[in-house]
Amino acid sequence: MKNNRILIFDTTLRDGEQCPGASMNLREKLEVARQLARLKVDVIEAGFPVISDGDFTAVQTIAKEIKGPIIAGLARCVPKDIDAAGEAVKPAGKKGRIHVFLATSKIHREFKLGKAQDEIVRLAVRGVEQAKKYVDDVEFSPEDGSRTEPEFLVRVCKEVIAAGATTINIPDTVGWAVPGEFGELISHLYSEVPEFQSGKAIISVHCHNDLGLAVANSLAAVQAGARQVECTVNGIGERAGNASLEEVVMAMKTRADVYKGFKCGVNTKEIVKSSRLVSRMSGLTVQRSKAIVGENAFAHSSGIHQDGILKKRETYEIVDPEDVGWGQTELPLTKHSGRAAVNARLKHLGFKMTDTDVQAIFARFKEIGDKKKFVYDDDLLTLVEGHITEVPETWSLEYVQVTTGNQAIPTATVRLVKAGKKKSEKAETMEDAGIGDGPVDAALKAIDRLTTTHGVLKDYNIRAVSQGKDALGEVTVKVDFGDGDLVTGKGAGTDVIVASAKAYLNAVNRFMSSESRKGKAKMQP
Repeated sequence: MKNNRILIFDTTLRDGEQCPGASMNLREKLEVARQLARLKVDVIEAGFPVISDGDFTAVQTIAKEIKGPIIAGLARCVPKDIDAAGEAVKPAGKKGRIHVFLATSKIHREFKLGKAQDEIVRLAVRGVEQAKKYVDDVEFSPEDGSRTEPEFLVRVCKEVIAAGATTINIPDTVGWAVPGEFGELISHLYSEVPEFQSGKAIISVHCHNDLGLAVANSLAAVQAGARQVECTVNGIGERAGNASLEEVVMAMKTRADVYKGFKCGVNTKEIVKSSRLVSRMSGLTVQRSKAIVGENAFAHSSGIHQDGILKKRETYEIVDPEDVGWGQTELPLTKHSGRAAVNARLKHLGFKMTDTDVQAIFARFKEIGDKKKFVYDDDLLTLVEGHITEVPETWSLEYVQVTTGNQAIPTATVRLVKAGKKKSEKAETMEDAGIGDGPVDAALKAIDRLTTTHGVLKDYNIRAVSQGKDALGEVTVKVDFGDGDLVTGKGAGTDVIVASAKAYLNAVNRFMSSESRKGKAKMQP
């Protein structure tokens, strides 16, 4: 097998964003895309253009602004889907890709589509031919490929390659496969389809983690002939998620003795930064024990382990933390630091900010600087990400005051400002109080009364952003406002009650914005 280059196809912004509560706005998606470019992934699947105006705009904007990776848009084998994807990726020029998919497994043919094999092949070929009118780079996915009859899968591969597809992605859509079986399937396709051997087309894999085997299946596929792996940062995605990008990449790098000759272009030193950015933008916390990027990934509490590490790192660490971006923070800023110093640090951290952005972030930096001795990089990242995650504010928080204690009824008084519907209309200030099981609950109930919404808090997470007793607290909430979709809200501050109120109000504003209320398609390869 001559080609040992493994392409990394990142679908964080498409499949990853389909995880409940992980919806990102345009600015958030653009920052993630910029970081993925710095990570040097080969392909960014930027979204599913046909499902909403928001998704179309996101894919189109990323195609315009992001240089380096191929920019892909997803589409069913449906003319309107392919037209939307073609228009969305057009600004990427030769770096544009359309990724079309159609279910091929027996269970999907019979119960979802109600179509015979011949009809499936006809639709797949027609979809690829239409996509080919927009771009040279067409990828085809036989959805539920791991449960499709192998000989029918061979037939589909041959037909769509003849129609112009250059990448054939074999999805383990429901996480059904196990490594040995999946490797055999990929090996069978490689041996039976001459175009894979000649290099006219390559095999890709897209594995889900329902049985916790997504990474193992992806690696088995690589050994069997796959040359593209579809994955997400932190492994986020539908249900149990996708193959984790950082685990796939570092497994191949660390065990080069097993994956001999395979090369991957990912800049591994950007992995931790990418993980943190995606976590904050999506509102999905990384578990502490997560491989490579979890906070405990390189923590050693056992005395025996600590002794071994001190004598020789490799005794208990198979990956050098610095290779994936773990390391010392820069010297912290203080309240005396000027705008130029803050702007320079933002550039160092990889953010592209306008003068208006820097002005807004600097104002928040000063507020934080007055309350704590040092402002660390993680504090600054939180301020930046808070600015990025802002949505049009129907409601803004003026103040919150609480009374609580083990012998008092927790009570919160909240004052909000309601923006006028038109620029000419004056903002309205409103105040109310609420009681609850605790100060946070009381504050949220007061916000519900003022905004006339009723959100059910489904998840509440708080973490200290940096070190010290004066650490900035970052609160992430997931709220159900009655339509079944989880809306993520984020807030930060040195006071966790205020940060909680900000996070909840952020969720309220997201719910009220038209973009956040548009449904997301649940179809994926």
